[in-house]
Amino acid sequence: MKKRVRFFLVLMFAGFSVLGCARKQTGDSSEGHEALKESDVITEREESQKRKTSSEDQDAEEHNVSDQDKQSNEKEGSEKKGILIAIDPGHQSPNIDMSGQEPNAPGSGELKQKSAGGTTGRFTGIPEYELNLEIALRLRDCLVEQGYDVILTRENNEIAISNAERACLANDAGADFSLRIHANGSEDPAVNGAMALIGSAENPYVGSFYEESYCLAEQILNSYCSSTGMQNLGIRCNDTMTGINWSRIPVVIIEMGFMTNEQDDINMADDSYRELMVNGITEGINAYFGF
Repeated sequence: MKKRVRFFLVLMFAGFSVLGCARKQTGDSSEGHEALKESDVITEREESQKRKTSSEDQDAEEHNVSDQDKQSNEKEGSEKKGILIAIDPGHQSPNIDMSGQEPNAPGSGELKQKSAGGTTGRFTGIPEYELNLEIALRLRDCLVEQGYDVILTRENNEIAISNAERACLANDAGADFSLRIHANGSEDPAVNGAMALIGSAENPYVGSFYEESYCLAEQILNSYCSSTGMQNLGIRCNDTMTGINWSRIPVVIIEMGFMTNEQDDINMADDSYRELMVNGITEGINAYFGF
């Protein structure tokens, strides 16, 4: 009897041991399965990171290409436009004798002084010939940066060149148009603003390109006044000016403001305001050519 009991206990013990091993094996298999899943997740994360990095690299490459295209376009924007502009800074130093006479127009028997002295800033003391040259030099640099070709009738205040000679210089150079830079004066200090002067349609010397001169004057004056806030006094015809009558190309005089008016005079003496003046003229020229 005792032997049977022992045998039965041994069988039970063996059975528990087998069950324990089975459970342990099942548990090990489950842990292994979970470990495989975690490995798969890690691998997927790595692949995702690779795809993200690849995408970022591609975006960066496309961004660099875009920047290069932008720089190329900017460079193209400053390429030569094939347009020659003549800029004539009015007057010159009073140290230069320009009291001689010259015909008011080709073949005309009417004589006028070769060049007048211009006006002076009533409040700043700046002579007109200095202001005209300063704006002309800045305008030249600005236009050249944008791809225009530019010639100046004078680059210093000590040159002796008459109004007829200025026009002929622009004609002979083959300029597309001539822009004459001036400032105004008046006995009335309250008068202020900018205006443009051109030859009339009836002018026997320049009337054939009246429309071109008018369009150019309109674009420049409007842009100039918009940029500076200067009062716009409009476009006026004048057939008595030698520098206009000798021109064989569209020609405009821009009277930038009244040096006899306190606000105009002080404004035109200010460096930052001069930048606005130049920018306005440049924008007008761009508009004229459709740029």
